[in-house]
Amino acid sequence: MIVINNLNKSYNNVKILKNISLKVESGEIFSLLGPNGAGKTTIIRIINGLTKRDSGNIYIDNIDIFKSPQKGKSLIGLIPQSVNLDIDLSVEENLIIHGLLFSMKFKEIKSQIEELLKYVGMYEKRGEKVKNLSGGMRRRVLIARALLHKPKILFLDEPTVGLDPSIRRKIWWLVKKIQSKGTTIFLTTHYIEEAEFLSDRVGFIDNGEIIEINTPKNFIKRTGEWALDILETDREDFKTLFFKDKNEIQPFITDNFNKINIRRVNLEDVFVKLTGRKVKNA
Repeated sequence: MIVINNLNKSYNNVKILKNISLKVESGEIFSLLGPNGAGKTTIIRIINGLTKRDSGNIYIDNIDIFKSPQKGKSLIGLIPQSVNLDIDLSVEENLIIHGLLFSMKFKEIKSQIEELLKYVGMYEKRGEKVKNLSGGMRRRVLIARALLHKPKILFLDEPTVGLDPSIRRKIWWLVKKIQSKGTTIFLTTHYIEEAEFLSDRVGFIDNGEIIEINTPKNFIKRTGEWALDILETDREDFKTLFFKDKNEIQPFITDNFNKINIRRVNLEDVFVKLTGRKVKNA
C-alpha cells in the first residue's frame, strides 16, 4: 500500500532523512517511533505533499505520488500534530470546506458528514463553533475531516498529544474501529503504550535512519519479557537488565542496590537497547 525507497531530505545542509526505505501493508497499523527530530513528521509531510524531498521514490497503492500528486492525495487522509481547524467556523462548516476542496458533490458531503460525526461521537456538536470544543473533541473532528473523502490511507502524526489518558483511549478505540473498515494507518507517537496497543508493526527511526522494523511482540520477546531497573545511589548509577523469564531475576538482586524495580519490558526498552537513547529524548 505504501512503498518508500531511498528517501532523503536535508535542511541547511543537515541530513534529516537518510535513505529511508520501508513498506506498509494494506490494512495494517504501522507506527514509526523515535525521539524528537528523528524525521517522523518530515516523512509524513513529504508523503502528503507539504515538504519537498531531495531524492527517493514513494508509491501509494502503486501510484508514484511525485508523478501523479493529485491521484496520490486523493487516497490520503491526514490528521496533523497541530489542530488546524478554523476555530471561528462550526464543526459542520469545517467539514464542508474540506469536502469541496476534494471536489466532492454537496449531497455526498452532507451524507458523509452525518455518518462520520455519528461515527466519532460528535453529531450533536455539528453546529458548535470549534473554539468552544475541548481538545479531545477537536481531535475527533480532525479524524472525521480526514475520513470525509474516503481515503485508503490515514496518516496520524502524534494524534493524542496533550490529551488526558481517558480521551487518549477513546481515540485509540476510534483508530481500531477505522482499521476494521479496511483503512491502512500510518502513525507516529511518543506514547509507548499507544504504539504497543495499536500497532501491527513498529519501525524505529533515529537520526534520520530506520533502525529496525518488526512486530511489538517480536521486539519485546527478543529483548526479554522482564526488566530489572537498578538504582545505586551511592554510585549515582542506574541500569536496566533484561530477562526472558521472571525467575531468572532473583540471583541478580543483592543488598548493594538501594532501589530496584521489576516490570514488564516495553517498546521504549527495545529502543534504548537498540540505540542507547530514550524515545522521548529531544
